[in-house]
Amino acid sequence: MQAYNKGFAYVYNWRWAGFARQVAPLLLDFYASTPIGQTNKSVLDLCCGTGHLAVHFLEKGYRVVGLDLSEHMLRYAQENARQYVDSGQARFVQGDASDFTLDERFGLVVSTYDSLNHLESEQALRRCFECVYAVSDGYFIFDLNTRFGLRRWNNIFIDDSDDDAFVITRGVYDGQSDKAWMKISGFLRLPDGLYERFDETPFNTVFEMEKVKEALLDVGWKNPYFARIQDLKTPLDDPEREGRVFIVASK
Repeated sequence: MQAYNKGFAYVYNWRWAGFARQVAPLLLDFYASTPIGQTNKSVLDLCCGTGHLAVHFLEKGYRVVGLDLSEHMLRYAQENARQYVDSGQARFVQGDASDFTLDERFGLVVSTYDSLNHLESEQALRRCFECVYAVSDGYFIFDLNTRFGLRRWNNIFIDDSDDDAFVITRGVYDGQSDKAWMKISGFLRLPDGLYERFDETPFNTVFEMEKVKEALLDVGWKNPYFARIQDLKTPLDDPEREGRVFIVASK
């Protein structure tokens, strides 16, 4: 799994926190409506990034552990959730989503913003499912980009809306391969007024949705299904027709 560099973490924290803020209330509402969600207010935010989703749950009184491979992402998460870290309500740990253990269990495990597409293979994804199963007492909810959805990566976007950063994203996916790539580069303004260049090339692995479901069942997860974030209770008939799907599984 990729561990993002300092420049990418800065841009992610600054420009791309909106997705976490959008989906967090919907995830919380779904979980709070379940029987276990009535009493168990513990959350593992897997691939927590800069911690914005975690903060939403923390603000609602949940105890949260965030896990991410990137030390730079975790540094922002620590700062964004500083008051909750200091009080002991939150902690953030460095680890690989496909190879981790924790000494506690959680009512809800979430992983968002297609983080698990960044695992390199079906085997790594299955190992992730096993790791999560070992620390879960309730629900596992995560999202994936589909093959159909990754076609949107074929574009170039320039963001020069702020003097402190200049960001270019260039996506490549041919619609057939098992990987889609996005080159993200730009310049960050330093305190002395000079600019520092950064480059990052994240990939998405293309997973067939039916194989994802089979892997979850093989590991022991019950009743996995695909849904849209706007309605996590209603299974989709054909998830491959969606650009992004959320997968809901329970213990």
